[in-house]
Amino acid sequence: MERDNLVLTKSKRFAVRIINLYKYLCDEKKEFILSKQILKSGTSIGANAREASKAQSKKEFIAKMNISLKEAEETCYWLEILEESNIIDTNAFDSIYADANELVAIFTSIVKTSNTNK
Repeated sequence: MERDNLVLTKSKRFAVRIINLYKYLCDEKKEFILSKQILKSGTSIGANAREASKAQSKKEFIAKMNISLKEAEETCYWLEILEESNIIDTNAFDSIYADANELVAIFTSIVKTSNTNK
């Protein structure tokens, strides 16, 4: 069950934060291009992790976890762009970026461990 899986719980909570950021960017900042990019990458992290949790093979599990890792890295990139272009302030950036980096670390560890235990 998802509630018992820390990775799925964290990635879903992060997706909700990204959706709220997307709404803010569209409604308050009238920013529609970057907001769509971060919406796609930020919500894809958890979707791929959920798929990985039901993988039919170790190879499929590793592939989906790798996709989650790549999407987390991409999300970090978009967050950096938003902050460096002053679209979001440093306080908002610091909070959500810390969560994104935590997901990167988690998925990096999962992928490394899974590849080692093939």
